[in-house]
Amino acid sequence: MRVGDIARAGGLPFAALATALAGPAAARDDVTHQICSPNERICFSLTTVDEIPTYSVSRDGKPVIAPSRLGFMLRGDGKFEHSTALGEAVRSEADRHWEQPWGESRQMREHYREIRVPIVELIGGKRRVDLIARVFDTGVGFRFAFPDQPQLTDVRIDEELTEFNIADEAEAWWIPAGEWNRYEYLYNRTPANQVGTAHSPISFRTKDGLHIAIHEAALVDYAAFWLQRIDGQRFRTRLSNSSEPWKVRRTAPFETPWRTIIIADDAPGLYAASDIILNLNEPNKLGDVSWVKPLKYIGIWWAMHLDQASWNSGPKHGATTENTIKYIDFAAKHGFDAVLVEGWNVGWDGNWIGDHGRNFEFAKPYPDFDMDKVAAYAKKKGIAIMGHHETAGNSGRYADQMEAAFDYYARYGVPAVKTGYVADAGGVLHQDAEGNDIWDWHDGQWQARHHLAVVEAAAKRHIAVNAHEPIKDTGLRRTYPNWVSREGARGMEYQAWGDPPNPPEHEPNLVFTRMLSGPMDFTPGIVSLTGKGGRRIPSTLARQLANFVVIYSPVQMAADLPEHYDAHPEAFAFIKAVPADWEVTRVLGGEIGDYAVFARQRRGGQDWYLGGVTDEQARDFIIDFAFLPQGKSYRAKIWRDGTGGGIGGDRFAMTVETKTVTAATKWPVRMEAGGGFAMTLVPAR
Repeated sequence: MRVGDIARAGGLPFAALATALAGPAAARDDVTHQICSPNERICFSLTTVDEIPTYSVSRDGKPVIAPSRLGFMLRGDGKFEHSTALGEAVRSEADRHWEQPWGESRQMREHYREIRVPIVELIGGKRRVDLIARVFDTGVGFRFAFPDQPQLTDVRIDEELTEFNIADEAEAWWIPAGEWNRYEYLYNRTPANQVGTAHSPISFRTKDGLHIAIHEAALVDYAAFWLQRIDGQRFRTRLSNSSEPWKVRRTAPFETPWRTIIIADDAPGLYAASDIILNLNEPNKLGDVSWVKPLKYIGIWWAMHLDQASWNSGPKHGATTENTIKYIDFAAKHGFDAVLVEGWNVGWDGNWIGDHGRNFEFAKPYPDFDMDKVAAYAKKKGIAIMGHHETAGNSGRYADQMEAAFDYYARYGVPAVKTGYVADAGGVLHQDAEGNDIWDWHDGQWQARHHLAVVEAAAKRHIAVNAHEPIKDTGLRRTYPNWVSREGARGMEYQAWGDPPNPPEHEPNLVFTRMLSGPMDFTPGIVSLTGKGGRRIPSTLARQLANFVVIYSPVQMAADLPEHYDAHPEAFAFIKAVPADWEVTRVLGGEIGDYAVFARQRRGGQDWYLGGVTDEQARDFIIDFAFLPQGKSYRAKIWRDGTGGGIGGDRFAMTVETKTVTAATKWPVRMEAGGGFAMTLVPAR
């Protein structure tokens, strides 16, 4: 089966859908509409309580989300919440299979049941907002549709009042929202009733072991939400701040992003269930995207974080013609696809952050960087140049130069661009029609529009986008497959200079929180285990290899300096071998913040790659190879923490060994404190 295999509306042809929803005459305040997942385990119910729309979610008959209110604060139109009733429901269902052009698993299944219910005011102008809910076997997505109606056309939303009332006592893993450092915080682990205001995805584990994650999907022309705890375990959406008096302004008809609730028995199941985020996005809008190529790259980047080179011009300038050619030679010698070049363009001199990027020129190189020579040499060597557009949060200046900037890169065959928005929260700069400075937020409606404009402009030139200091990932890579990755969390640079550096629990936290939303350009592979000024990175050598498997990105950087890879050839062998695109992904084990173990099959190949990381506790894990095909033998090679290793011992201690395994094999592996392991599986001859 392929896209469109099954799609029907409960007894109604789709042409009749508009007619069925046309009028609120049948709206009643004493009805409950319910729809359950295809396997009947998860149910979504919508009713009114004291004439306020209220929903709940259950699994196996037990409440997951207790009754939670819905509504909006509308500027100039008051509150849409009280004195409402529900109209007739229209039901549909779909079971589609589709293929990702790149991703963690090639084949996807989109299987859900849907209900659409008008919520109608009983007084005043009798405004109407429809609720659309889709229930999958692994969770729920729901959104609001503002129909075309004379009483509500210019919709200005001050706040969305969607609530999530966690039914069972739970603990939560979360980062603060609305703070200066955007999404770049270490994760808190607290009782759910002690969460403040959090970014999503936010993950919960109830006292009975149920895992729940709350996020959003298809964030288009709308403000991202923060999750604000109101009381107890009751949370409410709080839309990101705006320079306007309102948070969102749209012209009806339109639909909000999906609000998503992922439900699983354990942490590995939570990760697998995050496919809901992709499935709630529209299919590819770009047509043929064969030009979007997953790749592994090295780059002129880590030396800047070590303060051995600079982005700005001068004696320490990193992005010189000579230095770039050295990186190209290294990439070609060792089988990499691309070289990232940061700091090549005019605008880095002086205090570029404090000046808010007002001097950046996106198509003008420094005199010591010869783009013609570099591009020609890279092409000769079979290496791509990964472009870089840092804006310092000045999205307006970038938007003004964007067409010319992408034309410049297209002329030189650049297939991917890393964008950057280094600025404090609230520091996104653009101008109004009179040229006055306007300040917005990284996850507000203005910036949501900006990011899509960048992605669409890049797509016209067959260029992929890897956004840093981004808006959160909500699965739009399905609709725009050239939006390949983004940052949106603390990456490896914090190991160079962060105060504190990322602790060993960071990656196991990321896997079951941030990574539920999509790929992250984590920039792993620091085999020197040394940061700025010789600081000791809390990691083992084997763990640095594991991160290439554990933290997914289709554009994967080997971030360390070339000379450091030359000094660690045994570790470098795994980094050179591991691919960046996958056929199938399996989570073999894990707990939030404790450990995570993955197995991934190379796309189009028979070889597999495994990676495991642990927190500050040493851990024994038994690898069960039952995911392998029956009757086949594989030659396994493992890079694991050696005797006396771990972050409190010899971080470089690493044992490399091989053995033959089959689907019946179980192999115990020890991960030392702060350590991990990496493995290749190649079919035996």
